[in-house]
Amino acid sequence: VEDTREKLQIALASKQERPGDTVPALYVGAYRRPSRASMVVYEIFDGAVSTEVIGHKKKVHCVAWNLSGRRLASGSVDQSTRVWDVEHGSRPGKELELKGHSDSVDQVCWDPTSAERLVTVSGDKTLRAWDVRSGSKCVATVNTSGENINLAWHPDGSIVAVSDRDDVVSFVDTRKHRVIGTQKFPLELNEMCWSPSGGVLWVTTGLGTVEVHSWPLSRRLLSIKAHAAGCYAIDIDPSGQRVALGGADTLVSLWDAVDYTCLHTVTRLDKPVRAVRFSKGGDFIATGSEENFIDISDAQTGECAVRLLAGAATDSLAWSPTEYIIAYV
Repeated sequence: VEDTREKLQIALASKQERPGDTVPALYVGAYRRPSRASMVVYEIFDGAVSTEVIGHKKKVHCVAWNLSGRRLASGSVDQSTRVWDVEHGSRPGKELELKGHSDSVDQVCWDPTSAERLVTVSGDKTLRAWDVRSGSKCVATVNTSGENINLAWHPDGSIVAVSDRDDVVSFVDTRKHRVIGTQKFPLELNEMCWSPSGGVLWVTTGLGTVEVHSWPLSRRLLSIKAHAAGCYAIDIDPSGQRVALGGADTLVSLWDAVDYTCLHTVTRLDKPVRAVRFSKGGDFIATGSEENFIDISDAQTGECAVRLLAGAATDSLAWSPTEYIIAYV
């Protein structure tokens, strides 16, 4: 009897063998068909190891690594979040299941100052705070004004910015577990990202712009016309010097985070970009799109380092902060 639950997979890659190679990749996410649990080892790159695990009952929406790179969280349409102990090997039944949302879990984010705390947001108009040391018990529930779709945790761990489908950003105090302010935007909001200092919040929009806002005054400093169509994805490199953007115009652009000049663009994709992420050290940029592969480029030149076959579009992806491990759905 086939198991109808979704598979979860993790791919560990060291370095690419040949630029431009197309190689099979394992991933964290939903298979297009049900299957039994199994463990698989593939040589994606030199010494690569992949582990396949059964997890969610429905499609997975998002993935995120914790500060230490030892735990991986995933959120799903099945209204649950699962935390996987990657350090000791993800095995069926060994993950921590976090339940409480009454709608799909659309985003999950770990505290940048703690390897144990995380938050999740959902279309049920709540943010939920969790601490893995407390098991599956929810630490706090914070009500927001709309159906939440994106979030970004401030580098000092004190504030989480949450955006909803009504283009309102709510600022949640993570210590008092309450909304301390909101800001309504007159345009479609997509992914957000804090600067390493926490003094700036970047917000991507449906007009292809990046709105640069100061914090804590929450005042607009600049609007950058970065893409010709909606800008969906954003990430900043570990050094804080470069910002990567991805949009509906199929482009990935790399920007100087200080003077906001465009350094280069990646033009080889043919479909809208959904996710961009820097690897540890900022050497590579992984791009997830509506293509059936993940493009990994050299962050310095934009040249293709390797393509990972995904078999379907990629909604979310994340590099481990400590290893060349990439998880995606």
